[in-house]
Amino acid sequence: MARDEHGRTEPALDGDEATTLLGFLELQRGTFAWKTGGLDAAALRVTLGPSSLTLGGLLKHLAVVEDIWITQRFRGAPMPSPWNAVDWSQDPDWEWTSAATDTPDDLRRLWQAAVGRSRVAVDEALASGGGLGQLVRLPRPDGSSPSLRWILCHLIEEYARHNGHADLIRESIDGVVGE
Repeated sequence: MARDEHGRTEPALDGDEATTLLGFLELQRGTFAWKTGGLDAAALRVTLGPSSLTLGGLLKHLAVVEDIWITQRFRGAPMPSPWNAVDWSQDPDWEWTSAATDTPDDLRRLWQAAVGRSRVAVDEALASGGGLGQLVRLPRPDGSSPSLRWILCHLIEEYARHNGHADLIRESIDGVVGE
């Protein structure tokens, strides 16, 4: 796989559907890693204007998004730590609010672990021959059951949207721009 100057993998130009979707998801993950990389705790807590959004909060948010959609919904597995110990009814935005007290290394490890679990689960699902049409094992609260294809598209959308936020915040911190 080709990598660009920021270490991101380039999606294959001639891949099948799964290769293309996973290529673009990896590109978005790589962009996010680039935008949040090399920053200290103070930088991960920077906000812009009236928003409370931080790069640290984004790291934690995208970690829980990976685990909700792949670990919990798609695989039907219990949520791993720290998510399984959170009282979400007391603080529905816990991943955002608690990120300010986490170290940069802890935030990055949490996100990387969730991404790692997702990669393994998707690779295993595709290797089983079930393809992108496999449905989640744990349906959504409304009873609907998204496919793996839908989840991958959703994750691409989630990362792309938050990468825009990350780009603006990062530029305000140290002038790093791009993508």
